[in-house]
Amino acid sequence: MSSNNLLYAATILIWGSTWFVIKFQLGVVDPSVSVAYRFALAGGLLLAWLAIRRQPLVPPRHGWHWVAITGILTFSGNYLFVYKATSLLPSGLVAVAGSVLTLMNVVNARIFLGQPLRPVVLLGGTIGVLGVLMLFGPEITAHGLGGGALLGFGLMMGANLCASLGNMAVAKARKAEVPLFAATAWGMLLGSATMAVIAAVRGVPFTFDPSLPYVGSLLYLALAGSVAAFLCYFTLLGRIGADRAGYVAVMVPIVALVISTLFESYEWTPVGAAGLALAVGGNLLVMTPPSRLPRWRFLGAEAKP
Repeated sequence: MSSNNLLYAATILIWGSTWFVIKFQLGVVDPSVSVAYRFALAGGLLLAWLAIRRQPLVPPRHGWHWVAITGILTFSGNYLFVYKATSLLPSGLVAVAGSVLTLMNVVNARIFLGQPLRPVVLLGGTIGVLGVLMLFGPEITAHGLGGGALLGFGLMMGANLCASLGNMAVAKARKAEVPLFAATAWGMLLGSATMAVIAAVRGVPFTFDPSLPYVGSLLYLALAGSVAAFLCYFTLLGRIGADRAGYVAVMVPIVALVISTLFESYEWTPVGAAGLALAVGGNLLVMTPPSRLPRWRFLGAEAKP
């Protein structure tokens, strides 16, 4: 197996498993405090890794506002919503809801970066969202509109919005030639600080659960989910480009649903299976570069690859 394939597999398996591992963070410690712990540890470890490799540790002055936006949105609000949604839903379902991020990234890239929005992307995004709604259908039917499924879906849409806007800040930072790893490390630390402030304002106690499940999951999420996986993905990004590396986002929800089926007794239905197929297929359309698509007509207009 090539090194690129190993990076692919590592990134997919780690990020696909983190959705389930978050379950072990819930209960004793408030989610905002757990997120603060996670990214304080992850940001510190990433800075230590950069120091060992003698890479830049501090972003330039002109990039700090993008780092702050990334920290507040990606490593704070995004994960707080994810943790809360995971307390209401099977982790695999949360992961599939997170796949809507792909469409939000494309739309926000059009708004904030001026990137073109192709008709096939709109079609793929629509199909993907329809698939996610179909997956949530059985949960909403079983528990009603007042149950956790609808609230969990709403929380994940909030998480996707935060993450997507944070991604736009990362894109702006990269355009401004801000060192990516240093910006990520400080973004994590600022996200941790933001969560700590929010917890303090809410009067949430900074408790710690010394149990093996909590400590083990915290270390896994910080070391593997927030440092190793990012390093693998960014390395892959540099080697094969964003279009091919982006297919990681298609595979992660599938892995998460398999894990949820094995360990959370997630019950499949024909509608749910069809929804997963549409969600994956829609994301594939969104992620596929124009050069790999045939010429076709959409609403009477020819789409040129």
